[in-house]
Amino acid sequence: MRFDELNLEDAVLDGLDAMNFQETTPVQELTILVILEGKDLIACAQTGTGKTAAYVLPLINELSKGEYLADAVNAIIMTPTRELAQQIDQQIEGFSYFIPVSAVAVYGGTDGVTWEQQRRGMEHGADIVIATPGRLISHIKLGTVDLSKVAYFVLDEADRMLDMEFYDDIMHIYKQVPETCQTIMFSATMPPKIRTLAKTILKNPEEVKIAISRPPESIMQTAYICYDPQKLAILKDLFSATRPQWVIIFSSSKMKVKELTATLDRMKFNVAAMHSDLEQAQREEVMRDFKNGHIDILVATDVVSRGIDINDIRLVVNFDIPHDPEDYVYRIGRTARGTNGEGLAITFVAIEEQAQFKRIEDFLGKPIYKIPIDPALGETPLYEPEKYKNMRRGRGRPSGTRNNTNKTQGRKTTGTGKTTRGRSPKN
Repeated sequence: MRFDELNLEDAVLDGLDAMNFQETTPVQELTILVILEGKDLIACAQTGTGKTAAYVLPLINELSKGEYLADAVNAIIMTPTRELAQQIDQQIEGFSYFIPVSAVAVYGGTDGVTWEQQRRGMEHGADIVIATPGRLISHIKLGTVDLSKVAYFVLDEADRMLDMEFYDDIMHIYKQVPETCQTIMFSATMPPKIRTLAKTILKNPEEVKIAISRPPESIMQTAYICYDPQKLAILKDLFSATRPQWVIIFSSSKMKVKELTATLDRMKFNVAAMHSDLEQAQREEVMRDFKNGHIDILVATDVVSRGIDINDIRLVVNFDIPHDPEDYVYRIGRTARGTNGEGLAITFVAIEEQAQFKRIEDFLGKPIYKIPIDPALGETPLYEPEKYKNMRRGRGRPSGTRNNTNKTQGRKTTGTGKTTRGRSPKN
C-alpha cells in the first residue's frame, strides 16, 4: 500500500515524499488506520519492520490538525533505553518537517544542563514526550511534568521494558494519564506477561501480529549437546585455538552474566559484562570499548540483545538457551552485519534445555547442526528432547550418556531461511 492511500494529512505526505518514502511496510499498513480510528492497539512486530513510523505517523498526523492544547503534553512514548528514545526523536523530527509538532526526548545518564532542557521542553508543552520510565518518574515526582492532558500513550518494545523490571514504573505513569487516553503497545514478542499488561491497560484493543523474520542464511548456526558443567570447558576450548574478538556471549540472567564474566576474566580473556544493573554511563563506556576493539568478549543478557547494533560481530554464543525462539533470532541476528555479511552462532544445549532448543528448531523449520564434542571433555548426552522435555535444572545426570564420537547426532545445515524486511521507513 502507498502512503497516499492512507488518510494522512497533506503536510505529513509532503514530509514522507521529501524523505522518498512511498510504500508502507506490512506493520504500517495494518496499524496506521487502526490508530487513526482512535482504537487501542497491541502489535507484535520486531525491529526493522518500520514499527516506529507505524505509530509516529498517525500521532503527528492527528496532532497537526490543531485540535489539541498548544501548551500541554499531548502524547507520551515510553521506551526502554535512551538510545531508542533518541532514535524515535530523530524520526519524529524528520517526519514532522512540514508540521508544527514539537517533541522532546527525556532520558537519564545526562548532566544538569540536559535535565534542565528536558524540563523546559515539557513545561512549555512539547506535543510529544519520548521518555524512559525512570527519568519520567523522576519528573513526575518533582512536579516538572503534567500528564493530565495526554491523549496518546505509546509503549514501544514493551517486552523489553518488562524484562528490565519497569512494570511498576509503567503502571505509575499510566495512572497519571486520563482514562480517555488512547493506548498503543508495540512488542517484539508476546509472552504471557505482555498479555497480562495489555489486559490491564488496553480497552477493547485491535491486535496485529507480524511474523518474526527468520535469521539470514549467511549465519551459520551450530550447537553443542552437553551437560551444563561442560559449557565452560567447551567455551575455553573454542577460544584456545584462536584469540576471540568481536564475540557476544548471551546468558539467561544478570547473576550468570556476572559470574561468567568474572570466570573469563580470571582466564585472562579481555571481557566485559552488559546487563541492566549497570548505570547508563557504564553501559555506554562498555559499548564504546567493545566497538573500538578494546574489549574482545561481551557477556550480555537478553535485556540488551536488541540494543546492540555493531556491524562487525563475528561470533554469537548462546551460553544458555533463550526463553523464546524469537529471542534466539534476536540474539544471533547481532552477527552477519559486517561487510562480508557472514556470521557464526553457537548454542550450548544442556539436557534440561533440549526441549527449549527443539522449540527453536521447530520455529526455524529445520534442524541445527550439532558439533561433535572432543571426547577429552567427557561423555555427553544424546539429543533426545522428548526424553528430557519434563526435566528441570538441577535434577542431576540421567542415564543414557555416550562418548561423543558417534556422529549421528544431527545433519549439517547451512542456514535457517531468508530474512523478510519491510521497505520503508525503518526504525
